[in-house]
Amino acid sequence: MQSKKVHAKSFRDLEAYQKARALAQDIYNLTKAFPKEETYSLTDQLRRSSRSIGAQIAEAWGKRRYERHFISKLTDADAEQMETQHRLSVAASCHYLSDDQMEQLINELSRVGRMLNAMMRKAYLFCGTSGKVSQGEEEVTDD
Repeated sequence: MQSKKVHAKSFRDLEAYQKARALAQDIYNLTKAFPKEETYSLTDQLRRSSRSIGAQIAEAWGKRRYERHFISKLTDADAEQMETQHRLSVAASCHYLSDDQMEQLINELSRVGRMLNAMMRKAYLFCGTSGKVSQGEEEVTDD
């Protein structure tokens, strides 16, 4: 028996969004233990970049009427997850996080990045376009 594919009705239904939100909460909880002198620098920067991943996914959803805008916002989300990875590495270097904590979070962020890249490759599925290539655009392939 073939299972019926369920399409997302909201950005909240997207697994990438759900994982990004969970990661932002994990990072918020971990940064509570950072030193007070980091409150307005590393702590704030980490929280902002991690929260921005989900926000960019939500914005992409809102702009999915235009495939290029959708991809652009997903690209921004991917950049935010990379920035968060960098800041986690800095936090581990300062001994605010253990190497295991950093590695686990970076692995989850990388997973979100792979999901975002898959969404970009198959943007036409989210944008409701036929998948046909317009003049001057590259074809999206299922690699």
